[in-house]
Amino acid sequence: MFSAKDVKALRDRTGAGMMECKRALQESDGNIDRAIDVLRERGLAAAAKKAGRSATEGLIESYIHLQGRIGVLLEINCETDFVANTTDFRALAHDVAMHIAAARPRFVRAEEVPEAELEHERQVLTAQALNEGKPEAIVAKMVEGRVKKFYQEYCLVDQPFVKNPDITIDQLIKEHIARLGEQITVRRFARFERGEELFGTAGPTE
Repeated sequence: MFSAKDVKALRDRTGAGMMECKRALQESDGNIDRAIDVLRERGLAAAAKKAGRSATEGLIESYIHLQGRIGVLLEINCETDFVANTTDFRALAHDVAMHIAAARPRFVRAEEVPEAELEHERQVLTAQALNEGKPEAIVAKMVEGRVKKFYQEYCLVDQPFVKNPDITIDQLIKEHIARLGEQITVRRFARFERGEELFGTAGPTE
């Protein structure tokens, strides 16, 4: 059905433990792509169980791009110093900071979008839909669909990950929660681009 080489290949691609990879391959009849989905589904379930736990450790990650043209500061938290110092956690912090430099989010998550801005966006989107001649009965549903796209464009955790657009930043973080066994959360970030205003500060301030 599958070999030890397949187990190693799955481990290399996902970072999951050898036994987890073996069980996932058993469940997927040796299909590595399906096994990756199995591991991802388990990761999301494991992450949900940890969602209420406190994460106050972690690190501040910096990322400088294009010879100093773009800079990012990111605070990403976990539960212990031990996890904060692991290669996996540091790689995650680097990837998220790099993503922020490339994707230009304005907020960490949808809850941080100011209500006034969201209401203005809804008004604009409603006017657009009506100007397109859409029936009023479906305009509200269309607007909510477009608001979701607004979140995907401007909210970090809803954006497709630049290195793998098949998953969002939220899913990337949840995969690391499952792998590292601790709650992980992005607290805030700031993105700077030379010659322009501050693009994003997100998350609570003290």
